[in-house]
Amino acid sequence: MTGETSAIPAPPAGRNPALLPPDSGRDRPLFAVAAILVFLACLAALGARGAWTSSERWMADLEGSLTVQIRPAEGRDAASDASRAADLIADLPGVASATARDRAASEALLEPWFGSGGLPADLPVPLLIDVQLADPAVLPAEDIADALAEAGIAADIDDHGRWSDAVARAGQLARLLAIGLLVLILGAAAAVIAFAARASLAARQDVADALHIVGATDGYIAGLFQRRFFGLGVKAGLAGAVFAALIAILVAVGGRHADTLYFLPGLIFAPFDIAALVSAPVLAGGVAALSARLAVTEELRKRW
Repeated sequence: MTGETSAIPAPPAGRNPALLPPDSGRDRPLFAVAAILVFLACLAALGARGAWTSSERWMADLEGSLTVQIRPAEGRDAASDASRAADLIADLPGVASATARDRAASEALLEPWFGSGGLPADLPVPLLIDVQLADPAVLPAEDIADALAEAGIAADIDDHGRWSDAVARAGQLARLLAIGLLVLILGAAAAVIAFAARASLAARQDVADALHIVGATDGYIAGLFQRRFFGLGVKAGLAGAVFAALIAILVAVGGRHADTLYFLPGLIFAPFDIAALVSAPVLAGGVAALSARLAVTEELRKRW
């Protein structure tokens, strides 16, 4: 030895160099995948909420009303029977209102099946009475049937029971599917982050070995990866949440006049939806941090 020592450049004063500096070459693909998964998770959460609120709204509409069909009878005026039946029903206990619909309203309901050309004038078409209930829990169907029978009016009463059951089943299925999709996406995100953390540990094995030699614990080393992936998860979550919010707003605005998008109008403005989008970056960072820590801790346990 000549007494000369090689000088190691000191870091600039006032700066604490990161032991695991960001690697844009490796982080960009992972960032894109994580952002896409957060985007899908946000849409799944919004879809679950939309299915929940829509099914509840439909159930409330169905359970709070009845439909009475006035059957045309030979020798009777169906329109007069419908008007008289509406008056009789409106006077019954438990009924908030009863509104008779004319033949045009019935033809409008049949238009999707028979076209817009109209029905023959001599074709008997049942007339409808829309009955709103004062208490959805009390169904005065028997009272209505008795009152109309005493008046000699032929009618059928639909309490919407089969429709409300179908809506309840459909809403429950939609919620379960959305929640299942959300769980699968979270599992996929955790698996992707765990794989990336193991790859990052393999690429920085020299740093991990050096830290281990100077006495760093496995928890300390895993914490370095945990903080790094937490930051990446928060950034990816923010990007995914922003894109999900934009898509939800576009769908909600575009679906205001579309009957097929009844689920979505106003979806983004509900408190739950806003809270889900705002919390998405933090949740993404938490999932990324936990997955990275568990994966790195397991790998370190195997090495030493």
